[in-house]
Amino acid sequence: MTTSAADKSTIPGLAVMTVALCWLVALCEGMDLQAAGVVAAKLAPAFKLGPGPMGWFFSASTAGLLIGAVIGGRLADHFGRKRVLIGSVVVFGLLTAATAMATTFPVLLTTRFLTGLGLGGALPNLIALVAEGTDPRRKNLAVAIMYSGMPLGGALVSLVTLTPVLGSTWTSVFYVAGISPLVVVPLLILFLPESRQFLEVRETKAPQANFISALFHQGRAAPTLFLWASFFCTLLVLYLLLNWLPTLLVSRGLTKPEAARVQLFFNLVGAFAAMAAGWAIDTRFRLLGIVVTFLTLGAGLLLLITVPTSPGSALLIGSLLGAAALASQSILYAVAPDCYPTEVRGRGVGAAVSAGRFGSIAGPIVAAQLLVGGRSPADVLQAMLPLVAIGFACTLLLGWARSRQLRWDSKDLPG
Repeated sequence: MTTSAADKSTIPGLAVMTVALCWLVALCEGMDLQAAGVVAAKLAPAFKLGPGPMGWFFSASTAGLLIGAVIGGRLADHFGRKRVLIGSVVVFGLLTAATAMATTFPVLLTTRFLTGLGLGGALPNLIALVAEGTDPRRKNLAVAIMYSGMPLGGALVSLVTLTPVLGSTWTSVFYVAGISPLVVVPLLILFLPESRQFLEVRETKAPQANFISALFHQGRAAPTLFLWASFFCTLLVLYLLLNWLPTLLVSRGLTKPEAARVQLFFNLVGAFAAMAAGWAIDTRFRLLGIVVTFLTLGAGLLLLITVPTSPGSALLIGSLLGAAALASQSILYAVAPDCYPTEVRGRGVGAAVSAGRFGSIAGPIVAAQLLVGGRSPADVLQAMLPLVAIGFACTLLLGWARSRQLRWDSKDLPG
């Protein structure tokens, strides 16, 4: 008996292959996304940039990512997850390497913006491929494992800056972050299976819903809005920390290597916390995991504001913040696919990622404007606390709704 193309991705080995390859792409995404933050101390004097222009530099790629996520999600529902993912990886790999060749600030901003288009196109397809290509009982854990590649990529790029040769210039970091995804592309072409669910939906040849219907009809309006608000608030906090945490720590007395070490632990601890959060979302501890994650994020910000800065305290608090901030993203990436059926999942997840990128754009710019206006780093961090509360409330509502749905579904099972 032969196995159809639509059934192949149900084979456990191919499910593992899907998660592994998507994890590699997420690792490359993490390297690129955090490259800007880890090279900021070297890049700013090279281009003679103050806090204001640096805020725009940090936000350029996320502006492109915002647009790329919407386009990538829409194309994925039409052409398939695999094709759009491969094209997106090629784009952000080439443009990341091109960033290292920039000689003027406008060119630097342009290459970062175009890089963001590729990053945005890749992300909703990574989520959809893993969510649709793995066992539904372990789907959220699989998405969390894939997402853990992003903070690990950030940790890897932090390590690059600490090496004597590659860490000596800001350009070498972008070359490493640009070449790495291009190496992964042949593996995706040869071994990545297309989503079984997408293939089945395409075979039905059902008419595609328009953008508004996909996101807001058939009871999807409330989940969509809660998801957008959660992504916006949590990504604003996360990207402020990713881009400005080393600079804030240096301003409070740490050396640049010490600040880079904190950023490294922020990502390493966060990667494991992201996987733990994904496991919790697959169990009866779903709501408890959400509560612990967001309370820890708020507590970490308060500790960073109030505790005197030393290498030891900064390392501990940075690890705590990394665990909470990245676990919150893991939770959202896990619940986002559940909000939409297969035929509109690419658009739904892409729109949610795009909404979150408004926050990731705003975070670095808000921090830059507050610092330019004379506010202290403590003031910047304190301004994030209300956003943590909003993200907490919206994510908890999504988690509660999903738990309620699972209870109803279990009642419908025979026996």
